[in-house]
This record gives sequence, C-alpha cells and structure tokens, in this order.
Amino acid sequence: MFIQMKVAGIMLDPVSNMPIIILRDLEEKDTLPIWIGVVEASSIAMQLEKIKIPRPLTHDLLKNILEQLQVAVVKIEVTDLRDNTFYALIHLNTPAGALTVDSRPSDAIALALRTESPIFVEEKVLEKSRTMEKESGFSEENKEKWREILENLRPEDFGKYKQ
Repeated sequence: MFIQMKVAGIMLDPVSNMPIIILRDLEEKDTLPIWIGVVEASSIAMQLEKIKIPRPLTHDLLKNILEQLQVAVVKIEVTDLRDNTFYALIHLNTPAGALTVDSRPSDAIALALRTESPIFVEEKVLEKSRTMEKESGFSEENKEKWREILENLRPEDFGKYKQ
C-alpha cells in the first residue's frame, strides 16, 4: 500500500553533513528521512524557495522537455529500500499512453515539486527504514537522538528550506 507524503523540508545530517530530505505523510504520523546528494538538495531547496534562475537547471530542463512533448508527471513513488539505497518510479502520462521510469528518489522528488505532482511512499519502505534504524551501528543514544529529532520536527526547524 502506498502512503501519500509531502516534502517537510531539508536538513543536514549532524554526523556526516550530508543533506537529508524529510518526507512526512499528510496526517503527519510518519516521517521518512532520505539522504541525498548536495546537487539534488540544492535543486529541491531552490524549488521549495521558489527561486527563479535565468537559465534552466537539470530538473527544470527535464520539466520543460516533458511539457514540450505533452507528457505529464502523474505521480512519483518511492518503491523500495535495499542495501541502504532508496528506489523510486516516475509515472508519466504520454500521448502514446502510460509510462513508468526508474529514478533516484531525489530526482523524482525534484521533478514532482516542479510539476506539482503527488509523492507516494510504499508502506514497506517505511517499515524497512524503521528496521534499518534499529539494526544500524548507531549507539542507542544516537538512535534516540534521531528519533527525537524526527518526531519533533516543526516547520521552523528547516530554516529557509521548508514547504
């Protein structure tokens, strides 16, 4: 079963300084952190902040190409978590019919934000993420700190990168 989620914001991992995109379900019960690259985080942050640039960057270019080809992004789905890697699909409606494209979640989310398309996460991904947290090499203190951070996130915690 898929759960609709939204981008709650972007934060930095206090240990690795890597960006984390935080997805939260619409009822604000479940939270899914996904570690992403700096370039993708920047692209997502620019869209969250509605920053306009004179020339299109990669995700803007992809959106423009899809529009010119009369292809609509129907939704994106985060479908799996294997070996610490998240997987996603972009569902497209083309003049020739429906099409599904494999994607990294960060790219799919960046595109979904630009096309105002819904974001869904497979329930098993949330379960695997929780299990991974339990089985990780983090100390109990670090696990508890992360659990506290994720459970108590408020929009103002994201600084300028909130939605």
